[in-house]
Amino acid sequence: MNDALVTRLVQLLDRVEPFLPPKRPPIDWSSDTAALWVRHPLGGYLVPVSPRDSLSMASLVGIERQREALLRNTRAFMAGRPSNHALLWGARGCGKSSLVRALINDLGADGLRLIQVDRHDLVSLPALVNELRDQPWRFIVYCDDLSFEGSDDAYKALKSVLDGTLTGPPENVLLYATSNRRHLLPESMEDNQATKVVGQELHHGDAVEEKISLSDRFGLWLSFYPFDQATFLEACRYWVTELGSEWGDEAERAALRFATQRGVRSGRAAWQFAAQWLSE
Repeated sequence: MNDALVTRLVQLLDRVEPFLPPKRPPIDWSSDTAALWVRHPLGGYLVPVSPRDSLSMASLVGIERQREALLRNTRAFMAGRPSNHALLWGARGCGKSSLVRALINDLGADGLRLIQVDRHDLVSLPALVNELRDQPWRFIVYCDDLSFEGSDDAYKALKSVLDGTLTGPPENVLLYATSNRRHLLPESMEDNQATKVVGQELHHGDAVEEKISLSDRFGLWLSFYPFDQATFLEACRYWVTELGSEWGDEAERAALRFATQRGVRSGRAAWQFAAQWLSE
């Protein structure tokens, strides 16, 4: 091989190198329980991460119904029984993301693995699920705070993976998503103008049907609402005692003031109050 050809090959490799995934050891699912999926021009790659905290399912007070439903679905999935992709939607700070994070702490030792995908990286979702297809582990692919704008086409990749291709996702992969929107896409008055009543039936226009069709692909819907006062106080009491302090009338009055000042009653607000109470 002459020097000119070698030089030319080196130049070509220099141009290609920025488009190649970074060199890193392959992820070891026998020890890594969670990872982030990072999109790349050639598909994407996984970056192992440690669980954010030791939060358990039992510590999520005030959302027992949602907790048990998600746990049943996930355990069925791990046992190879029929299970559903899950959409956790509703009020902010009420435990949607915490529920998913707690799953890996409770079930990681049993073979569950968690992969978080950013909304902007969903276009490479097919590459990810194909990479997981032959793995012996059970994977939850998780997208937090999922929503799309009207001009955003990334949702089409999600629709396709959920239930729109000949093969579908592999049997060892489920998709869980959290969102403040039930239908994930913005809904406008203009969309509803094509809705009409035919006989006794309501027929949506094409725009509305397109938006509903995405959330319909999640078989398990779990809704979350702001806490009432009793539930908020129960959550505050749990976290105050869990963090090592005592709960009494003074703490209860302070918790009510905290909720009034913040204008919200939620699990997140209960944790924030407990952290503030212990710091005073």
